[in-house]
Amino acid sequence: MKKGIHPEYHPVVFQDAGADYAFLTRSTMTSSQTIKWEDGNEYPLVNVDISSKSHPYYTGQQRFAKARGRIEKFNKRYGKESE
Repeated sequence: MKKGIHPEYHPVVFQDAGADYAFLTRSTMTSSQTIKWEDGNEYPLVNVDISSKSHPYYTGQQRFAKARGRIEKFNKRYGKESE
């Protein structure tokens, strides 16, 4: 790799406050906030709105209302009765 053209890659804690979930990983993101992690070290803290613990795809709480409406519209248009 060329020197001086890549951002610094370091440990960062990402926290999803809505799901009360945090994880430590490596990233190029920076933050002025820090958090003391389980290992006793302080790491930059990045707050996120959605993580795998709160995203509907991963939690299985997806909503299919839009799909249901499209299916009923298709059936109505092409002569099939909705059940």
